[in-house]
Amino acid sequence: MTGTPLRVGLVGYGLAGSVFHAPLIAATEGLALDTVVTSNPQRQEQARAEFPDVRLAAGPDELFARAGELDLVVLASPNKTHVPLATAALKAGLPVVVDKPIAGTAAEARALDALADERGLLLSAFQNRRWDNDFLTLRRLLAEGELGDVWRFESRFERWRPQPKGGWRESGDPAEIGGLLYDLGSHVVDQALVLFGPATLVYAESVVRRAGAETDDDTFIAITHANGVRSHLHVSATAAQLGPRFRVLGSKAGYVKYGLDPQEAALREGTRPSTDGWGVENDALWGRVGSGDSPLTGGGRPVPTVPGDYPAYYAAVAAALRDGAPNPVTAQEAAAALDVLEAARRSARDGVAVRL
Repeated sequence: MTGTPLRVGLVGYGLAGSVFHAPLIAATEGLALDTVVTSNPQRQEQARAEFPDVRLAAGPDELFARAGELDLVVLASPNKTHVPLATAALKAGLPVVVDKPIAGTAAEARALDALADERGLLLSAFQNRRWDNDFLTLRRLLAEGELGDVWRFESRFERWRPQPKGGWRESGDPAEIGGLLYDLGSHVVDQALVLFGPATLVYAESVVRRAGAETDDDTFIAITHANGVRSHLHVSATAAQLGPRFRVLGSKAGYVKYGLDPQEAALREGTRPSTDGWGVENDALWGRVGSGDSPLTGGGRPVPTVPGDYPAYYAAVAAALRDGAPNPVTAQEAAAALDVLEAARRSARDGVAVRL
């Protein structure tokens, strides 16, 4: 990619901004991290230490006031700010990337999409786990027909955090759009829809297990897809023993994979995507494909895990802005996932399956 790098303004420098977005933006050819927006003095110092040439702004209004100096705004701010800030950015004439969930409701996501379309601007949702190593591996296995017709897709994003950490993500205030359903659930639902298409029926169980917790910390979602595949999705902060990340059962074989993609841990440790071997997994963690036996007792054959590739998201965003290449994650796709999340919330509340 040639020419002057596209200038990026990043709103928010908490976990999402500092660990995921800033390093990935800085590592992408054709993008330059121009401005970080945070009012927190410690985070301002952190941003300046990690990116000495970055400009700082105390609030989004300061950023939008000089929209002509930027080519893209990335929103890594709290969930409740996504819709108003994305609206303001689009009205200022700026393309926007919004961390998941793009909005609290599917209707809000579609309204943002309509505004972006009216203004002729890119609006993209950051769904980095489409570039997880296990997800890329499963997509390859499905494309090659290794499993036959898939009957059931089991996906788990589980953690053991018996003590609540607090903060807006665990707030019981509905305005905060917190809880695991909208946090980790955004990932597992998006992956299921990408793999197996539209949902027709949703059933969910969602509970608060930890003392002092204010919002869901253990949730199960069952999706019936239009093509007949059943997805069983688990997200939990209270799993004392972690299950397989994926267990996929088909007419020819199954695929079982344990362990999380290593990219998040690497980013948290300060490793950058330009490092040799980025996204590569130890072969001891490879999943297995087979039938009639358990992978834990040697059943099936090990399948090399495709390296994870979070940098591919921002490379695709840069290509979309410069060359008109496809948007890597559209707002319409994000809205479809929110349809499922809203149905899951209603199902868990009312104890019924919800038809879409």
